[in-house]
Amino acid sequence: MASPSQVEIIDSAMFCNTEFALAYFDPDQKWLIRKHLLSLHKEFSFLYPSIDTYIHHDGTAVKLLKVYGYLYISHSLPLIHINIWVHEHYPHVAPMVQVQTDITNPIRPNHPFVDPSGLTTSSYLHTWVPFRHDLLGLAHNLVNIFSLDHPYVVSAPPSMSHPSYVSKMECMDRLWCRLHYEIIGLKENTKDEVEKLASLQEEMRARVDITDNLIIGLDHEKTELKQRIKEMIEAADILVNWLMVNKVNLSVTTGGRIEDAFECVDVISTLKMECKAEEEALGELMFVLNDAFAKGVMSHEAYFKQVRLLAREQFFALAKLNKLNSEGSSNVKFLAL
Repeated sequence: MASPSQVEIIDSAMFCNTEFALAYFDPDQKWLIRKHLLSLHKEFSFLYPSIDTYIHHDGTAVKLLKVYGYLYISHSLPLIHINIWVHEHYPHVAPMVQVQTDITNPIRPNHPFVDPSGLTTSSYLHTWVPFRHDLLGLAHNLVNIFSLDHPYVVSAPPSMSHPSYVSKMECMDRLWCRLHYEIIGLKENTKDEVEKLASLQEEMRARVDITDNLIIGLDHEKTELKQRIKEMIEAADILVNWLMVNKVNLSVTTGGRIEDAFECVDVISTLKMECKAEEEALGELMFVLNDAFAKGVMSHEAYFKQVRLLAREQFFALAKLNKLNSEGSSNVKFLAL
């Protein structure tokens, strides 16, 4: 039975026009709330009525009755500090339930019934029916759901009765709890899949970039080869025309080398021709080395070492050729055979 002091608090809040007057105006509503509060306190003696200001989501502040205290689950688990606010439109609107938290008893993350702020929900509150549901039934439901999953600690799964022996409401709470954790697991798996797909997407983008660079490189190489072929064709045409103008016996070159159709008339021309041939040969060799390096056939060290040596020899060949040009005629003299 409720203590006289608890009855006085409820009666003073409900029926006395004092600073404790609350936001309940219908006399029938007041008597119903009084009856439900006394029934609740009679069975749950650690839940006490009090008066406090409640602020709704829209910022409206109202003075309401609040039941505060502790719910006992088992001797191995801590008591649950809880507040139950009696809505101003009770029983047509369900009460608001909040689990109090502190440093020693934080709310466990991803709880199926309690959010990080302590706001509590359950199938009993979601299916609230006026005049069929009440504060006492809500307290029993809270004990049941917290027996399934304690809000403060990760406890071992409780020994559940066979589904045929439990109420419809308890079955709904069990289903809610199971679905909650399955959804969390599904979210984690989905998150992992998304991360893997994102990583694969980045890898595919990198491969696309590499492929694009290879294609661009091949296009440049193709363009350079076309240009070299064009230059070689033009040079060949010039040479053939020169041979025809100078009435060179083209049969000399058949099956042999084009150089066999020429003979230098003096030592200077011979040296110039050798220097020019050496310079162009070195240039061709460096082009081949550059192609080998681009394809990964040669290492950086070997490539730079060979290029330095060839560039040095090419420089001396050009220097020698320039010196010969400055000392003698700038044109090489040949004797057509």
